[in-house]
Amino acid sequence: KGMKMDTSTGGGLLKGIGRALSGDTIFLNFFTAQEDNQQIGFSSCTPGKIMPIRLNGSNTIIGQKNAFLAAEESVEVDIHFRNKLGTGIFGGEGFILQKFTGNGIVFLEIDGEVIEKDLAPGEKILVDPGHIAAMEESIEFDIERVKGAKNILFGEGLFFARLTGPGKVWIQTMPISKLAEAIIPFIPTSSG
Repeated sequence: KGMKMDTSTGGGLLKGIGRALSGDTIFLNFFTAQEDNQQIGFSSCTPGKIMPIRLNGSNTIIGQKNAFLAAEESVEVDIHFRNKLGTGIFGGEGFILQKFTGNGIVFLEIDGEVIEKDLAPGEKILVDPGHIAAMEESIEFDIERVKGAKNILFGEGLFFARLTGPGKVWIQTMPISKLAEAIIPFIPTSSG
């Protein structure tokens, strides 16, 4: 009763198409309280966490494809491409990302639990690219190939994301792709 909803592209058709390329929809829903003391709730599409991040106009957050859940109207949601070809080809889920700027709160969907890590200048960590939920724009992101025949034959994957500080990184423990792989053996088939 006290909440009004409008739908638009949120900045024009090109902005909407950019969001669609990064895993969201062309159209955004805008909710406005028509009177005091109104509340609205949003839920995640997959098991995991909803993570609020405050943007202050000078910090930029880069998120995984499909990370965006909701934000204040003063937050800009754009597509973000990795600028290195190798990152795009071998980074899989990490190639087309979402970029969040502005002044306000953005709410991100994180698959599974979230591990927050502050990287010091020059500090490096290696992460499966699908486990990167979000990072500050100051983080340098590159792809590193796993070395060694045993690792290639018996390992989880062939490539790691190398993240170099300074900045904050949010790592998700159960990307939806890994959750799907874990569930497949339990799905009944037509043969029983």
